[in-house]
Amino acid sequence: MDPGDPACDPASDPATRDPTGDPTAQSVPTGQDPLLFLQSLQMLWSTRELRQLREEAWRGFAALDDPLTSLLDMLDGSQGWRGRGPSLEAWVACELKRWLQTRPRPRPAQGSPGLKQLQARAVRVLAESPPSLVEPLVSIFQLQDADRSPLLAHIHRLHQEGRFKEAVVLGTKLQLQPDLDFETMSAPLLLQDKVHLVERYVDSLPDLQQRLLALLDSWCQPGFDIRVVARWYPQVTSVRLERLSPRELSRQVLRLLERYGLDPALCPNMITQQHLAALRYLCHKRLVERSLSQESWAEHVQGLVGQNQWLQEQLLQLLTAHNDAAVVARCVLDLSLPTEQLPATVATELNRLRLQEGTTEAPFEDREDDHYQLPIAREDIYFLASWEALSRHQEELLQPGQVVGVDLEWRPSFCAGGRPRASLMQVAVEGRVFLLDLPKLLSPAGGPAPRAFSRLVSRLLSEPSVTKLGYGMAGDLRSLGASYPALAHAEKQLRGSLDLLQVHKQMRVVDMPAPGVDGARGPRGLSLLVQQVLGKPLDKTQQLSNWDRRPLGEGQLVYAATDAYCLLEVYWALCREPARFHLSGDLARSLRLGRSDRSRMQEPPRLQKALASPRQVPAEGVAIPEVRARAFRVVCDSMLQGLARSLRCLGVDVLVLGAGEDHRRAAEVARQEGRVILTSGLPYQKLRAQVGAGRCLSVDCSLRARQQAKAVLRHFNVRVTPADIFSRCQACNCDQYLKVSKDMMKQLVWLGSHPEGPSSTGDKTTQNEDERETGSAPEEAPGCGTYDPPCRWLEEADLRSRAPATLGNGTRLQLAGVPAGVLQRRALRHFYCCTGCGKVFWEGSHLGRVAAHFQEVLEGAPGSREPGQAPGPAGSSD
Repeated sequence: MDPGDPACDPASDPATRDPTGDPTAQSVPTGQDPLLFLQSLQMLWSTRELRQLREEAWRGFAALDDPLTSLLDMLDGSQGWRGRGPSLEAWVACELKRWLQTRPRPRPAQGSPGLKQLQARAVRVLAESPPSLVEPLVSIFQLQDADRSPLLAHIHRLHQEGRFKEAVVLGTKLQLQPDLDFETMSAPLLLQDKVHLVERYVDSLPDLQQRLLALLDSWCQPGFDIRVVARWYPQVTSVRLERLSPRELSRQVLRLLERYGLDPALCPNMITQQHLAALRYLCHKRLVERSLSQESWAEHVQGLVGQNQWLQEQLLQLLTAHNDAAVVARCVLDLSLPTEQLPATVATELNRLRLQEGTTEAPFEDREDDHYQLPIAREDIYFLASWEALSRHQEELLQPGQVVGVDLEWRPSFCAGGRPRASLMQVAVEGRVFLLDLPKLLSPAGGPAPRAFSRLVSRLLSEPSVTKLGYGMAGDLRSLGASYPALAHAEKQLRGSLDLLQVHKQMRVVDMPAPGVDGARGPRGLSLLVQQVLGKPLDKTQQLSNWDRRPLGEGQLVYAATDAYCLLEVYWALCREPARFHLSGDLARSLRLGRSDRSRMQEPPRLQKALASPRQVPAEGVAIPEVRARAFRVVCDSMLQGLARSLRCLGVDVLVLGAGEDHRRAAEVARQEGRVILTSGLPYQKLRAQVGAGRCLSVDCSLRARQQAKAVLRHFNVRVTPADIFSRCQACNCDQYLKVSKDMMKQLVWLGSHPEGPSSTGDKTTQNEDERETGSAPEEAPGCGTYDPPCRWLEEADLRSRAPATLGNGTRLQLAGVPAGVLQRRALRHFYCCTGCGKVFWEGSHLGRVAAHFQEVLEGAPGSREPGQAPGPAGSSD
């Protein structure tokens, strides 16, 4: 232990006591000479025997007639303490201070001549003392109450010698701040980045705290050169100019404002610098990342710039540094900025925009194909601003066993003053999203409504059977509680939750998304998670919009709903394919069950569908819903024509994209009509991000059409019965037929062919009927005597004309495809015509062949699966 360390109190150290137990027992005679006393300690000091040294020192203090005078005599008579290193004299002074605190004894009265004489001597000693002697001398001789003149003179001398730290420390200890010039004392230390010493100097002095902020704020003034201040103090050699930039100074001012609880309006230059930093950030978001809408950008920038001419000039410099003249011109026009300094290209574009009255041009806004799209309809987004409206949906929100996504939005803040209050709470359930207007629902003027709403939120958060999904949920709930005292305990009430942020940290994705280009950063946070799991990132252009504005814009409503609903979609996808993201077994089980202790709880229907993976056995107790063939609706891309015909012949409702239609059309049709997408190749990754979980399947193109159809039916657990075969036209997907008698068919065929002569169908009479029946042409009808679709007979009133035969809806019957030999069959009694495309069908052997081809998926057929049996592996899907 270092003898210069005064941390140990000898009075409490048994090793320093004599055998009688009295730590102050005298071993030296009273009236000992101070210098002899000091010499008696020198040997122990040199050997560093600290315990014995303290014992002897405390005994010696008790033997001195006047310890205060003796200390000054020791210091006057010795030279060892005047150096910078540790000294015995300084150590003795520290120990005497402690000894006096533990052994109170009479001292000279305050203001008495005796004390004044001691203080005058102590001040003279203090002028030559190292820092280690300052504290004990001030305390022992009560120098803060001494005559200030010599003390102030000493501090000024220290300052003139460039000993700025010692001057400030001494001024702080002697409480001389009101008598010293604040800027003179603090500026050198600020230049040396010793803010902590200046903070101690102004501690508990509100007036000096404001002056400190005013000084730092003056250095934040636009155009201010800190080197001018540095020249005033040539003794300061280690100026930290990089720590004195306006940006860094603004951070210091903001920190001190929060520490002292002062009004930011005291620091206008700091606010200006904050606004400039916010402008840089907003311009980067809008012009580089392109992740902020023009409307939100203009609203925020207008609030930051206002009428400040300097900020307007800075904004123009930021804009003109961007090389897109159209974007810069749009920004200048929206903000009515000065145009005198604009480059010629921007000025030309600005004039063009001004000539376009009512223009709605907005660069970067058409990015729908690049981002995840909300898979529910707009009418399923509910904005609820009253308790009456919200109460009608209580049961949906609190339904046991379901999974809900929870998110919050608040207006962004770019200035001092802390985080603003939460403005919107989003709660997503399967198929719907509820947007809760927090300021209205928790308004103090709302009567009992705020209490009812608080109870509802508490029930939702604390109900363990409802799984709450979030991304950084704890932080969101803390913000919610900080915004509204009625929800102060929201975070503590949370039960049955799953934070996807923690899941995201444990995920490992092999094909990570590519970083941003052109200086733009790639997606982060929840947007990155959505891209990694669902194929596309979130569109964050509305993230920084004004969420306090009412009514909210359409883009804000959709964005808020998407931010909450994507949590459900990600959760379902992770439940379905945990191995794809290299999630641990325990985490995968927690995902599937919503939380680890919900071991036997039934999952919601949508999750049951999501758990059906073609490469994964469904979780125990989770049934995959069965769907009837005629109720199963799909949309195929143009590369899957054969699959479409195979599914149609089994009764599935199939739409096929045209050869020139973009794959985005499939997502649009799927969302509007509730269809499943069947696709092949690259579009799969893009399409599955735009539709709900389990609503997109990638088809293996190496398989034949019938094999593809079986894989699709197994994957989606589609129930097919013999009655479904040929219930739908393979050519046009129509499921409405008309039954035509043989006699009427002969008349229509004869009328259609008579103008062209009997030879028009003569060649067909020689066609081999067996060849015709065994082919794969869609005109062949189901046979085996079992085909009897529910349809009515064709009557004269159904025909608009007989030559050519045309139905009342304008569909012309395709009679040229009916061989003359078929009309002569005795066993054939009637035909069927499709009301959609006019194709004609008749009984044949094709029904038996189709039934044989699909025997394994037909319900009731020998060898088929039992009804409700889970589908087997069939490829990959969303």
